[in-house]
Amino acid sequence: MNMLIFIIAGLLVHCVFLASIFDIYFTSPLVHGMTPQRTPLPPPAKRLVLFVADGLRADTLYELDDNGTSRAPYLRSIIEYKGSWGVSHTHVPTESRPGHVALIAGFYEDVSAVAKGWKENPVEFDSIFNESKYTWSWGSPDILPMFAKGASGDHVYTYCYTAEKEDFGAQDATKLDTWVFDHVKNFFQAARSNQTLFSKVNEEKVVLFLHLLGIDTNGHAHRPNSREYKDNIRKVDEGINNIVSMLEDFYGNDGKTAFILTSDHGMTDWGSHGAGHPSETLTPLIAWGAGVNYPQKVASQFFEDEFLKEWKLEKWKRLDVNQADIAPLMASLIGVPFPLNSVGILPLDYLNNSAHFKAESMFTNAVQILEQFKMKMTQKKETTLSFLFTPFQLLSDTEQINILRKARSYIHQEKYHEVVSLCETLISLALEGLSYYHTYDRLFLGISVVMGFVGWTSYVILLIVKTHTSLTRSTQDNKASTVLLLYGFAAIGILIAFFLLIQTCPWTYYIYCLLPVPVWYAVVKEFRVIQDLVSLLLVFPLGQSIGFLVAGALGIEILVFSFFYRSTLTVGLIAFAGWPLITRLWAQAKVTTLSWTLLCLLLAMFPLMPVVGREPNISLVTVASLVILLISSFSLAFLCKSKNKYVPKKDLTVLLFQMLSIALSTYVVNSTHSSLHHKQGLPVINQIISWITLASSLFVPLLSPTFFFQRLLSILLSLMSSYLLLSTGYEALFPLALSGLMFAWIYMEKEALQHYGDSLKTKLAVLNFSYTTDITQFRQLHLDDIRRSFFFVFFIVTAFFGTGNIASVNSFDPASIYCFLTVFNPFIMGSLLVWKIAIPFVLVSCAFEAVQVTTQLSSKSLFLIVLVISDIMALHFFFLVKDYGSWLDIGTRSKFMQESCWKG
Repeated sequence: MNMLIFIIAGLLVHCVFLASIFDIYFTSPLVHGMTPQRTPLPPPAKRLVLFVADGLRADTLYELDDNGTSRAPYLRSIIEYKGSWGVSHTHVPTESRPGHVALIAGFYEDVSAVAKGWKENPVEFDSIFNESKYTWSWGSPDILPMFAKGASGDHVYTYCYTAEKEDFGAQDATKLDTWVFDHVKNFFQAARSNQTLFSKVNEEKVVLFLHLLGIDTNGHAHRPNSREYKDNIRKVDEGINNIVSMLEDFYGNDGKTAFILTSDHGMTDWGSHGAGHPSETLTPLIAWGAGVNYPQKVASQFFEDEFLKEWKLEKWKRLDVNQADIAPLMASLIGVPFPLNSVGILPLDYLNNSAHFKAESMFTNAVQILEQFKMKMTQKKETTLSFLFTPFQLLSDTEQINILRKARSYIHQEKYHEVVSLCETLISLALEGLSYYHTYDRLFLGISVVMGFVGWTSYVILLIVKTHTSLTRSTQDNKASTVLLLYGFAAIGILIAFFLLIQTCPWTYYIYCLLPVPVWYAVVKEFRVIQDLVSLLLVFPLGQSIGFLVAGALGIEILVFSFFYRSTLTVGLIAFAGWPLITRLWAQAKVTTLSWTLLCLLLAMFPLMPVVGREPNISLVTVASLVILLISSFSLAFLCKSKNKYVPKKDLTVLLFQMLSIALSTYVVNSTHSSLHHKQGLPVINQIISWITLASSLFVPLLSPTFFFQRLLSILLSLMSSYLLLSTGYEALFPLALSGLMFAWIYMEKEALQHYGDSLKTKLAVLNFSYTTDITQFRQLHLDDIRRSFFFVFFIVTAFFGTGNIASVNSFDPASIYCFLTVFNPFIMGSLLVWKIAIPFVLVSCAFEAVQVTTQLSSKSLFLIVLVISDIMALHFFFLVKDYGSWLDIGTRSKFMQESCWKG
């Protein structure tokens, strides 16, 4: 197989492997075509007002100040005298989009939807807004449009401020909430003089949605324990009080308005969210008005979180719910159909209505969830052969009919308590059945994809043995057997395609199931190589074979473990520090060995440092810049001395420009954070310098000399200038330690090659990357080259996880991008974060290229070994992927993606 075909085949296999993760683990749970279900009895409320205080923590709202007073006195009075309250338990990932979808649509969104679109629906779904007669909403342009776009008809109206107002560096983010309150007041003021609008707002089944983003913005910018965050809560409390009074006056105190206050997610003490810490998952829920229960006093109550005593609310009954339960609660209050895709369970304790109404509402809730189960089962049944279909046994058609018939009979007999109990059982079974059918094909698809990927990895191993070692004999292929083999695999492919065709499977299933056929054909075709390899292994000493196998397996497991436990990297680096002692390299190169050992131990400290929860420490960024300027000054002096005190003007200009960029970056970082600390915003000149520095860092290294030391130094200086702008603390020192170790690694590999008898004539100092490599000087692979490739993969993992975790959005500190922008923009912010994480990766990749050149190996041979190592790791992660949990939990998918990307 020539190189071009190999590359195309490799890209295809890895793209299929990567894409399969979405079909197997991250398909949308939504089904369509169900009949809307609504409670047949008259609702208690004509309209609903939903306040969502974005990023509001339950403890910060409910707790008392140091002086014993509430920072939200109006809402506190609601809890004590007018309504019901509790904690809404959000699901991870605790982000704004999934949180609002759970609140308003009643289901927990597939996590991949966040990557498909923040402002619009990646898939169509029903919501309370869509089922309402009219919905008016005010707030953020990042939240409101996604509920308006998918609504049927023209009855969901949105009023958004501009995205530029969402500024983390603004003087006061409470202006976002003030904007909402002012526009709601102006809207109803206009309705008094506009007869058409007046008629609409007086209709039944009306929803008013106020999205309040100021608390979240202040939490990110100043942390939840800050004065700004707590003052924002007071402002929101005052605003809600004024809106409620205004609405009661507008509607003539008709008692037909229901109010709900909640939040989409909480926030950690360090101003982030996305994971499953209680500060992120515990959000407030306060409901009052038409159809809502009044406060219920209790003698005692128990909750595991033990917050009640701290909040001084132990006397008022706390009613906790899951976040998706709020959607059916809102539907029941105003009498609209439950959202078609809702999986929420109606919290009856919040309703102030008859037992008959509660029973009918619960029955409607059960039928609505059962409809989804039946539709999911029908869809799966239609794409599976009847003799292969395995139904969900706990909820057969007969069982469904019996439960529904019994529940309806209990309603006629006024046995309402039994109805509720029966419906809760039915809901539990239906939800379990939904999960069963949602994951029905997971095992089948997983086996197909794994077979194809294992075949590919096997082929790459055979290719390494055949073309880059002297372990096999070159023999002529038997054409007759090759043709017979081709026909056999072609027949297998036709049978698989026919089997999928009669089941009307999606087209992607054909790719996953047919891919193993040509891959394994290529493997079996190399039968002679397999024979030679097996023969060699049989004569190889058994003890050494087992030793190599154990060492390889241990190395792979260490790499996999490091994705979950960063401290594993520390253990690995300490082991690397002792490598020269084991191989006796220290005897021939004491200075290089000492440098290697010390730098390994220095780098080993970084994975032990915290990922999140740290406060910005700009002084460490300044220290890092001073160190890199000192290094570049010594380098300049060294170059002048080594070239008889003459450096070409062009080279000198490039180096001085890079040193100037480092100095400017240091100034911008300090100046920006000082300006934001004094609430003066991001200086425009700083922003311009930051973007210019980032852009120049991409091409300036291309202007530097192509000699080994100068080119690598130029890459380091350019990347450090942009890395400093993205740093807020100790991580600014990480690329310096990593780069030092990479230089030491290059020299150590040179010594290692000489140690094993392959002398190098070319000195590193005069090595020129621009010269064409003489392929006649390439050597065959040794066992030690597997160790070199393993080192590279380990350093790549260290580059990604040395100071943080790309798999967790929760570890992202917004302060790291403040030199570039402070206005909320998830895609630009995410791109800057990815670039920050990629910079150490680039440094390691450059060092690996230098190692390849200095050890007289073709880049293809080492690349193939790296490919095998990372493919084996990718298989590990394929079985560890989760489709639930926080970004850190779900991050296995990111790890899987990284593995696939590295191989490119």
